Amino acid sequence: MSVRDPNTKPPRELSAEQLRGQLDELLAWHGPPRTPPMRIVDEQRCDAYVERLVEYPNLEREDVRAFLLLPDVPGPVPGVVVHHQHNRQRHLGKSEVNGSAGDPIQAFGPRLANAGFAVLAPDAICFEDRRRDAFGIDPHVNDERQHYDEMAYRLVGGSLLMTAVVADAAVALSVLAGLDEVASDAIGMLGHSMGGHTTLFAAAVDQRVRFACISGALCGYQARIDARVGIELAQVIPGILRICDFDGLLRLLAPRPVLIVSASEDPYSFDAPSAVARAREEYVRHGQPELLAHAHFSGSHPLTEERIDAILRWLTSSGEGSGRPP
Repeated sequence: MSVRDPNTKPPRELSAEQLRGQLDELLAWHGPPRTPPMRIVDEQRCDAYVERLVEYPNLEREDVRAFLLLPDVPGPVPGVVVHHQHNRQRHLGKSEVNGSAGDPIQAFGPRLANAGFAVLAPDAICFEDRRRDAFGIDPHVNDERQHYDEMAYRLVGGSLLMTAVVADAAVALSVLAGLDEVASDAIGMLGHSMGGHTTLFAAAVDQRVRFACISGALCGYQARIDARVGIELAQVIPGILRICDFDGLLRLLAPRPVLIVSASEDPYSFDAPSAVARAREEYVRHGQPELLAHAHFSGSHPLTEERIDAILRWLTSSGEGSGRPP
């Protein structure tokens, strides 16, 4: 089944700049937001870093809570905004990234802080402390309905949930870039599953994202439609296939360093090899094809220690563990 209009121009015929302009318009992207005020809610010292629970307003004037991890090393240090997974567990967000709840393998925060990165891990819309009917890490019967409502309410009003998701990611980057301890020109994004989708879309429009790791998330719209794989709510963007698929989004990251992590039996990344091959043409055009890396594994969707190790090696491969991106 193809949902593309045969009368529209094939997306790959668009130049990167044409594609960027059309995507910016579709997602109502108006450029990086200013750094908002940040409040420290709580703080505790860990072995090699300080962990802070912080709060700041997003562009919709909603207070967003996030964990901020600052390594005990001389700064300014590189930073990573880590976007958490979905996993049908909307009661878990930032707390899974910092390792205080959920699946320990998802605890990117402490691993990155120990490697010399500053880390900001915010809650996504409708997750953990950003739920309408609950607060904290206990599930609520209305969690799933609220997430659907957030998409539907925006659609009938003429806006998109992805617009809010991308804006939230940009605000998080502004928060991290505004810290004296962080090198504002060395901030990247990382995410698995839904977090990988957030990273892909955010990095496509926000060129301040200097490097990106996208895990378990690079399977485009058409491949998922053909395989009858679900589309996450924020990715319901009317008309996007008239502009591009996921390989087109990936083109817009060139020539920034990118690592794609995929698996053979993962319904959300099985198409990654072909998408990477198509996007690599843009990296070739920039003369830097090596900056688009792809680690493909056997297995299914959940993260494994092998994949975690590959991600950390890629992130820390330049600078002998200082955390500087390659």
